[in-house]
Amino acid sequence: MTKWAVDQSHSTIGFEVKHMMVSKVKGSFESYTADVVAEDLTDLTTASIAFKIDVASIHTRNEDRDNHLKSADFFDAENQPSIDFTSTSITKDGDDYKVTGDLTIKGVTKPVTFDVEFGGKGTNPWGVEVYGFEAEAKINREEFGLTWNAALETGGVLVGKDIKIKVELEVNPAA
Repeated sequence: MTKWAVDQSHSTIGFEVKHMMVSKVKGSFESYTADVVAEDLTDLTTASIAFKIDVASIHTRNEDRDNHLKSADFFDAENQPSIDFTSTSITKDGDDYKVTGDLTIKGVTKPVTFDVEFGGKGTNPWGVEVYGFEAEAKINREEFGLTWNAALETGGVLVGKDIKIKVELEVNPAA
């Protein structure tokens, strides 16, 4: 089995959620670690995947919103500093994959399945082999204890309950 390094300068872990029932807020986590171990990344079914995301690294392009998301109203970064994912099964789905694992947010662990698309394989200008993947899952934030919200005068709520988690990875053999 080979340990693969995530090239963080060419990878992102992001999310999007409905705002005021009319638009979407997008954000990302700037700091995370990842363990990807696989025999062969052209067959992801041989892999084990784990992520640890630093909640305090959340970035939505609005400092006040970021601070609110770090607070006890949402992620409670002081007491729950990480979001964790560990794969439990990976299956082939046509040319793509289903990666199921345990996702822990704010101390609550639930199974989540990511739809994963293999983006391809190449060699960078320094002769290093790289592989690309895109993954997406949808979760109900309230199931993870992220229940804060505000009612709108016009009806509806400020923050949607469904969150799309989007991961784009470029990996290469760990040195």
